[in-house]
Amino acid sequence: MNNGGLLVAGTTSDAGKSVVTAGICRWLVRQGVKVAPFKAQNMSLNSFVTREGAEIGRAQAMQAQACRVEPTALMNPVLLKPGGEQSSQVVLLGKPVGELSARGYHGGRQQKLLGTVLDCLAELRGTYDAVICEGAGSPAEINLRRTDIVNMGIARNAGLPVLVVGDIDRGGVFASFFGTVALLSPEDQALVAGFLVNKFRGDVSLLEPGLDMLHGLTGRHTYGVLPFRHGLGIDEEDGLRVSLRGTVRESNTAPPVGEDVLRVAVCAIPLMSNFTDVDALAAEPGVVVRFVDRPEELADADLVIIPGTRGTVRALEWLHERGLADALRRRAADGRPVLGICGGFQILGEHIEDEVESRKGAVDGLGVLPVRVRFAREKTLTRPVGEALGERVEGYEIHHGVGEVTGGEPFLDGCRVGQIWGTHWHGSLESDGFRRAFLREVAAAAGRRFVPAPGTSFAALREEQLDRLGDLIEQHADTDALWRLIESGAPQGLPFIPPGAPA
Repeated sequence: MNNGGLLVAGTTSDAGKSVVTAGICRWLVRQGVKVAPFKAQNMSLNSFVTREGAEIGRAQAMQAQACRVEPTALMNPVLLKPGGEQSSQVVLLGKPVGELSARGYHGGRQQKLLGTVLDCLAELRGTYDAVICEGAGSPAEINLRRTDIVNMGIARNAGLPVLVVGDIDRGGVFASFFGTVALLSPEDQALVAGFLVNKFRGDVSLLEPGLDMLHGLTGRHTYGVLPFRHGLGIDEEDGLRVSLRGTVRESNTAPPVGEDVLRVAVCAIPLMSNFTDVDALAAEPGVVVRFVDRPEELADADLVIIPGTRGTVRALEWLHERGLADALRRRAADGRPVLGICGGFQILGEHIEDEVESRKGAVDGLGVLPVRVRFAREKTLTRPVGEALGERVEGYEIHHGVGEVTGGEPFLDGCRVGQIWGTHWHGSLESDGFRRAFLREVAAAAGRRFVPAPGTSFAALREEQLDRLGDLIEQHADTDALWRLIESGAPQGLPFIPPGAPA
């Protein structure tokens, strides 16, 4: 017999589904509930490698951390990794199975995956007291409903109650809630239990008349109003939409320990993947991280990072088009620090042979590291552990490119030449001792009187962030009603709201 479950849907993308799911998970685990996250299908360039070597979305890995359990492929059976505007790599149960266009995927392949998705969910529900599922986009995408396996498709097949989250900070939340329900079929509507308002600023008493009217119009309750809080975003799903405002997110604001700050510029290359690698730097007091896309923005940077990418050759072309390639070469010649991670490491090398990702064949890299890269059809998915700068380092690898290092000093299975560093390891900067040692090297090379804060623990900061999400749910949601929903399903007799889904 399956245990409790809930699907957290949203009126739009970025309504807060990932955050709310993580918050509910952390609230439940603090109540002694054995809980797991689940997202049937995730489209993301930010991914993670589980201990069994499976690739899943980073958001689900972070939600597993909220549940205090190890992430597994069951929690995100289908991952789509965009390779451009028209196609994505399909990762099934943690392993890539091919490239498909959007039309090809929604035209038949997606529906064929429903059985696998339902099997994964059933296995989790048979193991855990509760499974909190996250939807994708909006459940009212009527053009995609026939093949949907992540929103109402999974809710209908698994009998899950649905909680719809709306971002009131965007405006129009009442219309979004009503319209979402009114565009669903009677069978789908019967599972939509109610609403959760996210990112509210101000006096809740001013909102309550609207919530009462929404209940009168839909017959559905609002399960909570979550206030706006800075710095609560968990690992982002989509690197294609990363902001270039000059900040990672509102995070640590502690003053620097030393006399100087350290400025880090991250090249916002196309199809950027796992840009969450720089979050550990942004959490350091006195480290200022910004995303850049112009060569002049590198001038005052103490460290430049070329992050991972799903399109190494395309990113290299973009660096040339923008004038950033020449700026990076000049920087290397001047001995100023540059760190390339995964695709960024490949870009810094001498030569790339790619018949897999871009199919461009032989391409010259920037030529600042003695590395030759050949793209293999099989993807490397590992969780390496090693040592660098006298410190223990943990990371994870996700790449098709295989690097042959022909010189320089060894560095995390990559290499280092002077102040130019390259590695395939994601997540290395989350190792506190290594991060501090690396920043000391960068500061010395940059001539900055920067001192890493001795007590910064990235893992502890993550835990604090997840506890804050749990606090939001505990303090601002109707947790008794929420638990009844998880345990017993959607209330009976919910009214149908016309017109319903088009025929």
